[in-house]
Amino acid sequence: MTSIIKQKAIMPALSLSAPFARRLESDGRHYAWVIAGLTFLTMLFMSAALGLPGAMLQPLAKEFGWSVGQISSALALRLVLFGLTGPFSAVLMERFGMRAVMCTAMALVGGGMFLASAMNSLWQLVLLWGVMLGLGSGMTALVLGAVVSNRWFAMRRGLVMGMLTASAATGQLACLPVAAWMIQNWGWRAPLLPLGLICFAIMALVWLFMRDRPADVGLRAYGEAADAPPPAHPPKMSFGTPFRTLADAARLPAFWLLAGTFFICGLSTNGLVQTHFISLCGDRGLGPVPAASVLAMMGAFDFVGTIASGWLSDRYDARKLLFWYYGLRGLSLLWLPNADFTIGGLSLFAMFYGLDWIATVPPTVKLAADVFGRERVGLVFGWIFAAHQLGAAVAASGAGVSRSLLLSYSPALYTAGAACLLAALMAVAVRRQASVSTR
Repeated sequence: MTSIIKQKAIMPALSLSAPFARRLESDGRHYAWVIAGLTFLTMLFMSAALGLPGAMLQPLAKEFGWSVGQISSALALRLVLFGLTGPFSAVLMERFGMRAVMCTAMALVGGGMFLASAMNSLWQLVLLWGVMLGLGSGMTALVLGAVVSNRWFAMRRGLVMGMLTASAATGQLACLPVAAWMIQNWGWRAPLLPLGLICFAIMALVWLFMRDRPADVGLRAYGEAADAPPPAHPPKMSFGTPFRTLADAARLPAFWLLAGTFFICGLSTNGLVQTHFISLCGDRGLGPVPAASVLAMMGAFDFVGTIASGWLSDRYDARKLLFWYYGLRGLSLLWLPNADFTIGGLSLFAMFYGLDWIATVPPTVKLAADVFGRERVGLVFGWIFAAHQLGAAVAASGAGVSRSLLLSYSPALYTAGAACLLAALMAVAVRRQASVSTR
């Protein structure tokens, strides 16, 4: 029944996407890049919506009288759901198609942006930006990038995964200066309508042109040989499949090492810096617009660093790359409390920290594929990414508590920096476990 509904739903899109794909192929181009572009836009603006509440901690506290700790704890829910939805998003994509999942996600996030302009209670914040934003963004998280890069590309997977991963971080950071300027001049509700409209516009493009697999438009994956055997039909998934996959993966120490490093990755990125950086800068005398500009600077460096990381992951040992990424991030966080909180003073931090904001993703996906197999990487990475978001939620809530009780973010920064140095050592340890698990 599900397959019949899915086939009927995709027929209008086929009338546009199939001829377009054939025209691109005749011009020497591949429809895979259209799919990658749609995925890039989706992940870019979904991550922008996910990062937007980080610019609103102090405006919300001022208008409603909520403490930073209360707001941070409410917003931490979005990070938990963002991560826990990942493993099940792979099942939803398999059963209903990527197009349906992406459109549903856009509707949830766009609706959450529109409705938030009328909220006046903490429970509404939890519902709109905790539940709706968390579920919607989780459906189109990095698992979507892993699925697209593996289904549509036989070559340049690392590069494509790096580009899609870069969009996830860049959206969170690059849109914040505009949002902060709008908040400062017109109030915290000002960015909500434009972002909601963008979400619905991208939803329309996805509905018209997104396709699940190359075979749907009569093509092979990008770079796949003409005489290569057709890809095996994926096994039927149920909502119990992610739990069975987790049980199998959890038997290998490599899974716990990768999940542990990714827990620390979330702890030290979107849970801490994305959520609290503007508030941290406010405590040190730097206004919200300049602080958001520093975040945008990080986003620019991240865009370069993550794409470069994808390129490097195709050529070098992923464990060594992760060692350097986590090590440099840890040192930059340990240095941050002593920085001069001006745009110039934070530029060095923005460069080192930004270059590996989410540069950890391509080598982590590669290691997961090497250890657990390409056919299972979507689900396994979904659980590894869930650990990332649990770490992010711990940092979002914990840093808010530190700010409320100790009147300082420094304990949270020092803790995250030390944890990153531990993650660097854990990444090197994956080498022995991977060699055992793949024998």
